[in-house]
Amino acid sequence: MEIEDKVFARKRWRKESMLDCGFQEAGHDFLLEKDFMDGDFKAVLKVSAQGAVSGQVIDAMTGEEYDQLRRPEANGAYVNMVRTAYEELLLEIAGACCADVLFTSDQANRLADRIAEAFGISPDYPFVHTARYQDYGVFRHWRNRKWFALIMNVKRSVLEAGRDEMVDIVNLKIHPEEGESLCRLPGIYPAYHMNHKTWISVLLDDTVDDDRVMSLVKTSFDLTK
Repeated sequence: MEIEDKVFARKRWRKESMLDCGFQEAGHDFLLEKDFMDGDFKAVLKVSAQGAVSGQVIDAMTGEEYDQLRRPEANGAYVNMVRTAYEELLLEIAGACCADVLFTSDQANRLADRIAEAFGISPDYPFVHTARYQDYGVFRHWRNRKWFALIMNVKRSVLEAGRDEMVDIVNLKIHPEEGESLCRLPGIYPAYHMNHKTWISVLLDDTVDDDRVMSLVKTSFDLTK
């Protein structure tokens, strides 16, 4: 995962704050150039109209991109110091220019809002101390503490071979006799990391519309209470 994706995954940009922070509009994008490490490096950030972030780190001495930053095998003390300084700069920008959201995808956040409205339940994050799973959000019943929904950000390849982009999914409990027919629908799969007979994974990229997802959530809620 790129440093920018790590920092801004659960952030949403505020245009007015971006302009106050020095971003410049360039067509549909926003651009920011900012020096760090006492001017030895320059960060160049581009934020698309959809909120996607890309960045470059320019070595002031050479005027070229400091490509060691992106190489996993580059682990010397100096390159790690540059990585840390760059990430700290991005966190500072995120704090000034972004609002926090619960999950990466818009549909996952809409779903969390609808669950809160329907059941008065917000997610908890039981894996917060495990880097790989720290953003996984669990929705539980108040009384028995059983899960009825689990939102995860995973590689799509866990559902479809050869698709490596990161996506949000939600795991939901179903009536076993409905599993086969549900998994024939676009965006619905046998559950990742859970019993395939009684749980499904639903892709939260708007392949399945909000009302349909929420209907499945209500079934899962009833089956687990």
